[in-house]
Amino acid sequence: MITEPQSTEATKRSRPVRIVVAKVGLDGHDRGAKVIASALRDAGMEVIYTGLRQTPEMVVQTALQEDADAIGISILSGAHNSVFPRILELMKTAGLTDVLLTGGGIIPDADAEKLNQLGVAKLFPPGTATGDIAAYITQWVDTHRPF
Repeated sequence: MITEPQSTEATKRSRPVRIVVAKVGLDGHDRGAKVIASALRDAGMEVIYTGLRQTPEMVVQTALQEDADAIGISILSGAHNSVFPRILELMKTAGLTDVLLTGGGIIPDADAEKLNQLGVAKLFPPGTATGDIAAYITQWVDTHRPF
């Protein structure tokens, strides 16, 4: 039987990248989050989609319980300037300082820059190719969380 060689990424990791994808607050538009969750799953990641109306506390608790490598927040409600800093604060308290916090949605460039300065990773606007998002997450995890 002939087998294909494994990619170097697969040989570096003992398990798939784990990412929690969440919608925080009252934002009820989850189509984008579901598209991203499916695309990341298709890219070989283990995706834990928490669904709608999550609190920052619930998201961080899920990431802790699932030994997540990354958290992806989908936000369209305009609450990004309160949601992301609160999640960062909770992540630090829980000791998740080596977990990627990223996201996407309707976030003005000036706000995204401020959030990046606080410690939020790259934020993806609508229309970003899902392959680019998967590649960014994979590269970050491979660099910062070798396992």
